[in-house]
Amino acid sequence: MKLHLVDATFELFRAYYSRPPRRAPDGRPVNAVQGLIDSMLSLLREPDLTHIGAATDYVIESWRNDLYPGYKTSAGMDPDLLAQFRDAERALVALGIKTWPMVPDEADDAIATAVARFGDDLRLEQIVVCSVDKDLSQLVDGERIVLRDRMRRITYDEAGVIEKFGVPPESIPDYLALVGDSSDGYPGLPGWGAKSAGAVLSKFRHIDAIPPSALDWELDIRNASRLAATLEERRDEALLYRTLATLNRDSDLGETTRTLDDLEWHGVPRASFIGLCDELGFDTVRERVHRWAD
Repeated sequence: MKLHLVDATFELFRAYYSRPPRRAPDGRPVNAVQGLIDSMLSLLREPDLTHIGAATDYVIESWRNDLYPGYKTSAGMDPDLLAQFRDAERALVALGIKTWPMVPDEADDAIATAVARFGDDLRLEQIVVCSVDKDLSQLVDGERIVLRDRMRRITYDEAGVIEKFGVPPESIPDYLALVGDSSDGYPGLPGWGAKSAGAVLSKFRHIDAIPPSALDWELDIRNASRLAATLEERRDEALLYRTLATLNRDSDLGETTRTLDDLEWHGVPRASFIGLCDELGFDTVRERVHRWAD
């Protein structure tokens, strides 16, 4: 048995920018919603899919904005994309997928919570996190909890995360704190890059454990003294960024998500899905459904 956890916000963004504009009969934009449905129908066809959950963060802003004003917001986002979040959530539900619209947490927090809540269930062979978000790499554990890039058809287990970032999953928040994450709006520390952060954290694992003097690092790193000085001067800043990058594994997933059985997929509910397709003008999408719930 496998549990698939979908970063539906990422799926929606990808669909919006890869699909030509399209509008429902009432004029509202729906190209991203159609792309999301197509992507989910493809995923639902995978022979090993039995349990699935999907998370969105339609309010974009979260509790992290209270900690750091520069954190990502909806400012500057295309209104036609923002307008599709609610219909996207309705589409996921209409597909029979357990859906978590997150406020004030983010979609990544919901996925982290599901991993924490169900990861020890002995019935599970594997948890597959469907996303390319670097933050979610911190959830990877051996070959049992993996991150899948569905577009490139690459699956990252723990060895894959180490190969990609130079650090184990547990160090990903520290890594992002040092190098920054432009998609989330925090810059990291000046001078620190992927190579230096990977080398230092591969040895010390966490920012707290990095000695203040580069002489104690015993690593051959260019400008090590300058990097050490920057970290000492801006350690509080780095720890703040780490907090931003650390996923909340105790989010509220709602009353309908209590056990792993709540995430079992039984097929697409016919009436609700066809009704949604009629409303949004998706005349041919229903033909792609391979399994109805009734």
